[in-house]
Amino acid sequence: MAPAQVGSAEADELERAADAVLPQSVADFVRGGAGDELTLAWETEAFREYALRPRVFGGIDRPDLSTTMLGSRVSLPVAAAPMAYQRLVHPAGESAVAEAAGRAGALTVVPMLSSVCLEEVAEAAAGPLWLQLYPLRDREVVGELARRAERAGYQALVLTADAPRLGTRRRDLRNGFALPSDVEPVNLPRQVGTVAEVDGAGASAIALHAEATHDPTFGWADLARLCDQTALPVVVKGVLRAEDARRAADMGARGVVVSSHGGRQLDRAVPSLHALPEVAEAVGDRCEVYLDGGVRHGADILIAAALGARAVFTGRPLLWALAVGGADAAARLFARLGGELEEAMVLAGRANLTDLDGLLQPRRGDRTC
Repeated sequence: MAPAQVGSAEADELERAADAVLPQSVADFVRGGAGDELTLAWETEAFREYALRPRVFGGIDRPDLSTTMLGSRVSLPVAAAPMAYQRLVHPAGESAVAEAAGRAGALTVVPMLSSVCLEEVAEAAAGPLWLQLYPLRDREVVGELARRAERAGYQALVLTADAPRLGTRRRDLRNGFALPSDVEPVNLPRQVGTVAEVDGAGASAIALHAEATHDPTFGWADLARLCDQTALPVVVKGVLRAEDARRAADMGARGVVVSSHGGRQLDRAVPSLHALPEVAEAVGDRCEVYLDGGVRHGADILIAAALGARAVFTGRPLLWALAVGGADAAARLFARLGGELEEAMVLAGRANLTDLDGLLQPRRGDRTC
């Protein structure tokens, strides 16, 4: 078992409140990581390795929190990460998260394995939407999902690159995790979307479904082909190395998400925040760089921005909020993160998210960044 995660008091309280209302197997599915859950713990710990170096007399009252994500102006540099089967925690599922993000002027990445169809989520959304995809053995299914996203008004595709198979998630195996009968991947045709049933501990229906449907042979040429075949810009999620970021840009990707899949894939993988600077430096202005993983406080967003992220994604805290109070609680989470970010920027003397040079100092060193 991994050491206790480091998080903000508010995030910890939200997690405890969600635990009180969710079945144990669902709470473990949301919370859990791969292997010994070391990367899962490192994701949040990484933010605590930096200290902020404030400027005084900055004359800043209302800093500009906005940014653009592939040309879409967003009021908050925090997007909803693609998290599968959100109706596990609330009946409105993905629609509620998109509604909450829209209230905050934030972007939502709708998962391929959504429990609400992508067109219905689009009807509920007030902010920009991207659709996440996994490389599937059935390439025509992927192509049709891309076409549906275009017709429904989605503005980008997010291709998850770090899951040719699922990492071993011991909590799910221990619980014999399976989906209830009223939760299924409704965006997929029946022959691809049927999720196996399991009988007791020792197996995970999610892992069995991934083994049957994900294509581990998907390569760089396939990424280039997808970029050529869709009118939507493609973002590659799961990049942790500079050379992979450069290769993604070479193949036509318009953005990369620095992500360890929330510590749910390769345990002992470098935490996203540690990989962020080299990725940002590698691609420069060639494509946009985002961070996914470990964000629990508005100051975390500021740290990520200072290290090169245009925006961040948040995942587990949104599911905890959704479980506790639906769209209203999720909207309050966005508002809290925005308020914390604003406070950190005012007190640090920074007017916007592009003027962050010299903001950070490693907590145990004297080198600024």
